[in-house]
Amino acid sequence: MTDQRGSHALRSRAKGVPGVRAVVSYRRGWLVKDLVAGVVLTTLLVPQGMAYAELAGLPAITGLYTSILCLLGYAVCGPSRVLVLGPDSSLGPMIAATVLPLVAADGDPGRAVALASVLALMVAAIMILASVAKLGFIADLISKPTMIGYMNGLALTILIGQLPKLLGFKVEADNLIGECVGLVRRLADGAAVPAAAAVGGCGIVLVLVLHRFLPKVPAVLVMVVLAIAATTVLDLGEHGVDLVGELPAGFPPFTVPDVRLADLAPLFGGALGIALVSLADTISNASAFAARSGQEVRGNQEMTGVGVANLAAGLFQGFPVSASGSRTAVAERAGARSQLTGVVGAALIVLMLVLVPGLFRNLPQPALAAVVITASLSLADIPGAVRLWRQRRTEFALCLAAFVGVALLGVPAGIAVAVALSVLNVFRRAWWPYNTVLGRVRGLEGYHDVRSYPAAGRLPGLVIYRFDAPLIFANAKTFRDEVGRLAGADPRPSWIVIAAEPMTDVDTTAADVLEPVRLRRRRGRGVSPGRADRPAGAPGPAAFRTSPARPGRRARLPATAGGTRRGRGGVPRPPRAAAPPHGRRGRSRRTGSGRTAGRRAPCGAGSPRRRG
Repeated sequence: MTDQRGSHALRSRAKGVPGVRAVVSYRRGWLVKDLVAGVVLTTLLVPQGMAYAELAGLPAITGLYTSILCLLGYAVCGPSRVLVLGPDSSLGPMIAATVLPLVAADGDPGRAVALASVLALMVAAIMILASVAKLGFIADLISKPTMIGYMNGLALTILIGQLPKLLGFKVEADNLIGECVGLVRRLADGAAVPAAAAVGGCGIVLVLVLHRFLPKVPAVLVMVVLAIAATTVLDLGEHGVDLVGELPAGFPPFTVPDVRLADLAPLFGGALGIALVSLADTISNASAFAARSGQEVRGNQEMTGVGVANLAAGLFQGFPVSASGSRTAVAERAGARSQLTGVVGAALIVLMLVLVPGLFRNLPQPALAAVVITASLSLADIPGAVRLWRQRRTEFALCLAAFVGVALLGVPAGIAVAVALSVLNVFRRAWWPYNTVLGRVRGLEGYHDVRSYPAAGRLPGLVIYRFDAPLIFANAKTFRDEVGRLAGADPRPSWIVIAAEPMTDVDTTAADVLEPVRLRRRRGRGVSPGRADRPAGAPGPAAFRTSPARPGRRARLPATAGGTRRGRGGVPRPPRAAAPPHGRRGRSRRTGSGRTAGRRAPCGAGSPRRRG
């Protein structure tokens, strides 16, 4: 009996693994589609894997090792049926910025590979621990405006960094400005190789044209095949064009990376940024493709899948990976139905390395630069930045700041700037929330923002004020000052109604800040609280009636409605008062009693009521 229970528990746990669950629920009708999609996907995995490895400052073969292991790892533990992981253009500059400063001046490739593998293992540990702690919401730390600015800065960084390789020479620089200066100087010195520039330029044009007019054709594969053919026919190697050369044969070796203890701290800092970008990219891609197929996105399981993929890559001379929207879209269009597509792609890459390792020996390096540059163009979102400029200038400023942070400070610092700006923007909205006056718009029901509708009419003697945030310690003084400013406007209103629906909370600090206003009412500063009706079930607005101030003193208004009577917990209760102009007193639609919504609103204080 005990053995039966143990085996049953083991089977239950096994079914909880996404890969096992996918095998159990697999349909025979998917097999042919997955095989075809795997073949199509491989045509994109090989050139992009090699190109993104070069982008990260690593040997091209490591891109293929990474592609193989991350596909297999995600197939076992990844919850999405069609998401494709692999080397990514958005992570390449971050990996290079983290690893290359730690490599000796001679640029030892073996040490660079070991550092990149440790970086992948760190990303894996961060992802898996975050999944256990259910921290999938961390991906929301990067807002859309800051992500647009970050990606635009990243696209510019990649473009400038790959141009020397496209033109056949190298530039040694630590930042974008240094790369721009070095690029101009080398061009002025005549360092460009005409044959390399021709191969790279034609490759970019070919990929962009095919993407535009023949999107179903594997543009990258066509360009790579034509570049290899041109190298063979025209002997481009003899004309100064750098070639990929022979790749190591065989399956990627299992390797435990060996690095110095002093390298772990800077690697961990880079791993945090890479994990955040990878998580945000994976969740966004998984959500987009899950919406098409009707799947449910499981953020914590996605973190586990990405973590296992990075773990597998790090143990086989790989580097950090992320989800790829372009490769996932190719697999989906080719008919992929499950992660068998990625397994087929990994198997084909292994067969290529075992049987024909010299297949890409004549591939020009400028062709790989063309692959990276076209990928960087897809990262940029210029229309998104223009839309932010037209719709909300403050969010455009965040976008621009993130862009400048990446361009001037570098990719790791840029991601820190992007996260910091997103968090500060949240605090800014809490400290200085949007507030406005409402008015009537002809042809529209209700009251609307006078900033959005400048022609909105206001009722004589009445101001309807809306404060779009909970009332907390950070914004209580702002609210009090704004209401006081409205009360002292010229002409002075007779009534001020607070549209309190957005004010979902009032904390104790805010209540204490408003307490002095209640005391002013007792001293007779010229403000009288009232109340206003509301629809059933809706938060009630707070109404205030103003009266003439004492000579030489400005009229003051309490921050919230009500009188001075105290209810439970010392919270003031408003007295009965006449409704504001054009309001109506009567029975509540919800309760049928004579009590109105104003009685439920939190209370401050004002001056004793006076009859106008």
